[in-house]
Order: sequence, then C-alpha cells, then structure tokens
Amino acid sequence: MKTLIKHRILNSKSLLIGLLALGGFASSCNDLLEEEPKTIVSENFYQSVSDFDAATNAIYFPLRMVRSEQIAVLSAHTDWGYGRGSRAQYNDFDGFNPTNINAAAARWNSFYQGIRNANIVIQKAPLSEELTEDEVNQFTAEAKFLRALTYFDLVRNWAGVPLRTDQNIDEKDVPKSSPEEVYDLILADLTDAEMHLPTAAAEPGRPTQWAAKTLLADVYLQLEDYEMAKMKAQEVLDAAVFQLVEIDTVVDIREKIFGATLITSSEEIFSFKFARQSGQGSGLPWILNHPSTGLYNYGGAYAHYGDASNPFYKEWEDGDIRKDLWQFVDFGLGDSTIVNGKYAEPQAVDNSGAGNDIPVYRYSELLLIFAEASARVDGVTEGNLEAVNQVHRRAFGLDPMVESEMDFQMADLTLDEFLDLILQEKAYETQFEGKRWLDLKRTGRAEEFVMKNKGISISEKHYLWPIPLEELNFNEAMDQSDQNPGY
Repeated sequence: MKTLIKHRILNSKSLLIGLLALGGFASSCNDLLEEEPKTIVSENFYQSVSDFDAATNAIYFPLRMVRSEQIAVLSAHTDWGYGRGSRAQYNDFDGFNPTNINAAAARWNSFYQGIRNANIVIQKAPLSEELTEDEVNQFTAEAKFLRALTYFDLVRNWAGVPLRTDQNIDEKDVPKSSPEEVYDLILADLTDAEMHLPTAAAEPGRPTQWAAKTLLADVYLQLEDYEMAKMKAQEVLDAAVFQLVEIDTVVDIREKIFGATLITSSEEIFSFKFARQSGQGSGLPWILNHPSTGLYNYGGAYAHYGDASNPFYKEWEDGDIRKDLWQFVDFGLGDSTIVNGKYAEPQAVDNSGAGNDIPVYRYSELLLIFAEASARVDGVTEGNLEAVNQVHRRAFGLDPMVESEMDFQMADLTLDEFLDLILQEKAYETQFEGKRWLDLKRTGRAEEFVMKNKGISISEKHYLWPIPLEELNFNEAMDQSDQNPGY
C-alpha cells in the first residue's frame, strides 16, 4: 500500500476509493493531490522517482478540475444544448458578458497552471541524478502529452496564445504566438510522447502510446492533414487494443461506459479520473442532473438542458439508446424541456465529489475520426463505412462487429452525405464530452447547424473566447491589440 500511495495516487480511482475506505489517509492524499507552490520551487525536490511522481501528479489536478466546466460551456455552444441562468448567455451566440468573461479567465488560468507544472517536469527530469534514461523519457513524455492536450484546448478556443514552455519558464512576459506556432509545439510534444509513452498504462488514467496517436489523429484532422490523421487513427485500429462496450439499455451506457465506480473500460483511450472524495470528484453530474430524475444523490443544478422541439432531437431516430439519456423535465421552461442523464452518480460525497470519470478520447470517437479522415482521402470505402457502422450498431443495442440490416450502405451515400453522417453520428455519440462545437467550427458549419436547429446567427466574436484582462495587463509582452475580436 505504501508503494501505491507513493507512486500512484493521482489518477487511480481504485486507489483513491481504497484510501477513502481505509480512512485516515484522506489528508495525506489531499496533500499530494494539491501540490503547494513551495514544493514546486524547491530545487532539491526534483531527484527521485517519487519526486517526479508527485510533480507529474501536480499537472493533473488543475486540468481535472477545469474539465467539467469546460465541457458544460462547450455543450451550451452547440446546436443541441442550452444553458440556464447565467449560462444561458453561452447559447445566445453573441460573445461573452462580464460574468462569463471572468469564468473564461478562470479556465485559462487552470490550463496555464497545468502547463506550468508540465513545464517543470520537462525541464527538471533530464537534470535528475537519480532517474534512469527510461524514467526521464517516461516522465517527460507524460508531461508533454498533457501539455499538448492543454494547448490543443487553448488554441481551439482562444486561437493564438502565449507559448509558455520549459524554455521560458522563468519569464513573466511572453508574447502571443500564432496558432501555427502553437500547433508546431503540440505536434512536437506528441511526437515525443508517442515515442516514449508505454503501450499499456501502469494504471488507468495515465496516457499511453495509443492516447498520443489518437490525440495526434485529432490534431491532424483539425489541421486538415487528412493523410496523417488517417495514418495515426489506423495505427490505433491496427493495434486491436480497444473495442466498443456492448450495451442493451440506457443503464448500460451510464454504468458500463460512464459509471461512477467504473475503473476503466475496453473503449477508454484516455480519461481524467475522479473519485468519490470531496475536492477530488467530478462536478459534471451536479451541473447536468435534475433532482426529479433520481440519478444524482445531491439533486443537481440542471444548469444545462435540451429541448425536444429542437430539430436535432426531433430528427434523432427512435430506438437509438443514446437518445434515451435525455428525460423530459419541465422546470419552468416548457414541457419540451429535456435533461441529460449520461453521468449518473447515486453516492457522490458532495456537489463536486462524484466518481464519474470524464472521457477525453474513447474508441467510438477514434473510429469516427478514422472514418472522416479516411473518407476525405479515399472517398467512401468498406473500411471507413464499417467504422461508422460499428458505432451505429452499438447505439441500437446490436453487436458492433456483426453486420446488420440497419447498416449504412455504400451505394446509398455520396461522399458529402457520408461526411454529414459522420458529423451527426459523432454529435450523438459525444454528448456532453465537449466535442460538437469544436467539430462545427473545424468544419466551417457552425452557422449552418446553429441556424437550422436553434434559429440563431452566430456573432463573429463568439467563435473565440476573450483573452483575460489580467494577462493583457500584467504580461508586458502583450497588450489590448492582442485581444480577440469583439472584446
């Protein structure tokens, strides 16, 4: 147990829950999870494996904590999601008001805290006199994966941002880099991570070579380098490490894919791990759930919801089990109001203490990334059509690997129709995983779908989030001219 505590605290749900069950370890667990700045700046600290385990764990904490809010905000930006109260402004598509400008700044700060902690590991690991070469490579690869993932979040939502790295870690004033420069760093980090990460994680929640390849495939898709996106996705498919979880009911989705006590699953490529512990749990179930559904023991804030009169929902084929995640709840906005129960948690310890992990990449999404990249390179093929059909079959409770009468057929699809089908299938599959708005922006179809399904035109300033005033005021390498349009 001491070895596990020493080396594997942050991302192992089983260990976190085990510590809770044992009692008496909670304070020491919190001490390690919540790295104090005095630990980070101590030069003598960065020598042993346990030192770098703790320093690597410190990267995860701010990134885990910001993920729930990031997903909620991105979901309100979609053609299917709505925010309630102060969050309603997100789906006005007219940019951010002062309240939500401050909220965006808080997310920015969390991302950069994670980047800062990653930079420390990347800088210090090669200087250690105790680590082996393999250990140096593994620690830096994990840190670079997390840094790349975080800059990918930043560049897609803010575009050009300051590139804070291990090379300028002591500099307060860092100029705004172009999106191209940000992507160059992301690709360089992931190339290194892909080379040095293990093929199997020592514990659930740690990135692997396959996670790096999946993230690379997504980055290349964003950059419209479809050949490389296809190649990286194909490498994951060829490894045959993952498979879709079979489902029969909506309960299976909640428990077998997103369950609060689930350690991992056959389709998990990379997730942020959470435990039923105050301050170490996910807040997403509280944000989404409504008290009347009984899916969350603290009721829920029902701050985000859907509308059954929206064409997105109306056109969704009945029998798709994913559609059953939505339940009708009239809380004053009309009898067509629906709330989503994807993340059910009956035993959360408080409003931020749910055990549900938050997926970053699942095998179902990787199949759809491959299908799109392959189709853009080769047109509609048996291989990319089968990738989509596997996801589609599973959604209707069928064996994903067995051909079905409901399969999409190549003869019925033009290339444009197939790409539309992939985009829509991904929207159904990744509800409240923070994907749809980014896909609509990437494909240049946000205005089209938001107008179709919500009847709203998108203000130009809504496409990018405002750079925090604190950054512009205190970073002397930037000024108001660096602010995103409209703010």
